Amino acid sequence: MAHPDGITNPPIDSLLQRADSKYALVIYAAKRARQINAYYSQLSEGLLEYVGPLVEADATDKPLSIALHEIDQGKLHTSSPES
Repeated sequence: MAHPDGITNPPIDSLLQRADSKYALVIYAAKRARQINAYYSQLSEGLLEYVGPLVEADATDKPLSIALHEIDQGKLHTSSPES
């Protein structure tokens, strides 16, 4: 029986290379997970305000897992607010 990878895939070290800090990574992934969740909610209403998953995802994948895979594969890019 196959066990899900959980938070070990993608590895945290490769994720941290894509963000300025672990705190920025958490905010980055949480915002994208909210967008993915809103996308799935809007599908039944026929609205397309948000972009769906940018990586291949199973129906059982959670939005946060999808967001972390997107970050790891370089599908998303952050921009720092100007000071």
